[in-house]
Amino acid sequence: MSTKKIVIIVVIVLAVAAVTVLTILHAQAGITKVATGKVMRQNLVATVSGTGQIKPKTYVNVGATSFGRITHLYVKEGDHVKKGATLAKVESVQPEATVAAQQANIASSRTDITSYSAAETTANANITQARADLEQKKLDYDRAQALYSAQLIAKQDYDAKKAAYDVSAATVEQRVAALAQAKAQTGSQRARLDQAMASQRANFDALDKTVSRAPFNGLVTNVPVREGETVVVGIQNSEGSTLMTLADMSVITAEIKVDETDIVNITLGQSADVTVDALPGRIFKGHVTEVGDQALLRTTGIATSQSTTGTEEAKDFKVVVTLDQLSAEKLDDLRPGLSTTAKITVAEKPNTVTIPIQALVQRDPAMEKALADHQGKPAASASAAPSDTTPAKPQPAQGVYVLTSAGGKLRANFVPVTTGVTGATDIEVDSGLKPGDEIVIGRYQILRSLKSGTLVKRDNSTPLASDTSSSS
Repeated sequence: MSTKKIVIIVVIVLAVAAVTVLTILHAQAGITKVATGKVMRQNLVATVSGTGQIKPKTYVNVGATSFGRITHLYVKEGDHVKKGATLAKVESVQPEATVAAQQANIASSRTDITSYSAAETTANANITQARADLEQKKLDYDRAQALYSAQLIAKQDYDAKKAAYDVSAATVEQRVAALAQAKAQTGSQRARLDQAMASQRANFDALDKTVSRAPFNGLVTNVPVREGETVVVGIQNSEGSTLMTLADMSVITAEIKVDETDIVNITLGQSADVTVDALPGRIFKGHVTEVGDQALLRTTGIATSQSTTGTEEAKDFKVVVTLDQLSAEKLDDLRPGLSTTAKITVAEKPNTVTIPIQALVQRDPAMEKALADHQGKPAASASAAPSDTTPAKPQPAQGVYVLTSAGGKLRANFVPVTTGVTGATDIEVDSGLKPGDEIVIGRYQILRSLKSGTLVKRDNSTPLASDTSSSS
């Protein structure tokens, strides 16, 4: 075969190929490539996420209750302690001396009471003696009075017996008064003893306050002082007044912040999955136990009711998730302050009709229907004449583009839908679609300008890596 014939054949082949390519390109002109998906039934779970930190439900700052120098620190940060365990001691020389001095006063008061009780006994015996003597003197006086009346004794003897009787009666009264005085002294000394014992209880309390004890079983999370430092009784959390922080780790919570747009979906008792940044791959189960009522400024964390600035900014709400019963091993792994993320389940819909969120668009249904009705007609007839009246403002509605096939051509037509629960990547469809319908799910650049009746071609070759936003 000559070179000329070879060249001619090559030219003919290239020409045929060019015609074929041009024919294909012409046939595909005006056809939009779209990514498609199916309407399907599946279990849909809606969650709300928030970040925060691990916090014990109960924790206390163990403050100094006595002024002085720390003589002993029995714990360090990270130690587990039992209720009543001694945590620290402050110097107690003066309180101990006060207790000892008061104890001596109490002993002296008790001795005095014993002495006054003995005096009471003596006074009682003296009264008995005086009454016996009075009885004797009365008999002598009565006898003398009878003899004097019979003029058998002299008046001098009679007067002596009468005087002796009167003296004995006065002695009885004196002895009775002495007994009352002894009882009064005993009562007064008993009152002094009670007063001394009450003061001693205050002294014991002051001495006891030099020793700090654990109010409950817990974990020591912070020890800002050292042995030898001086502590003072002052305002909570002020420097020099806090010995340590003790956390009750039997009940652990995750205190998180939830965006203001999601807080309306949070209610008490909802289940949550909590993850901790320091413990990757582990999920802790919990439930919502507190939902904050006050909005917190995202930049400062201050409640809006306490803020003095009028700056508009994003806000969060505090939500507390209490972790369910944890094993001792898991409790040891958790520490207050660890960063955490909680996913709260706010709704569950089993076996419901769903579509990908990114398939939803906002369109004017009347306009989309008009476009679909005029699809395929000449451009001149599809154009409406200008109107002298101002058209009514279109009312957009959410919907999706459903693929329909007619005459061997595939078109995308807008169908309004009503939606329900929104999941992480899918959304519930209450009406407008049925399982198995094929819809356009991307790409975003195509969906934002797609119109009803547009000729389309499936192109699912490339996964939608970043196209997860719903269009409008």
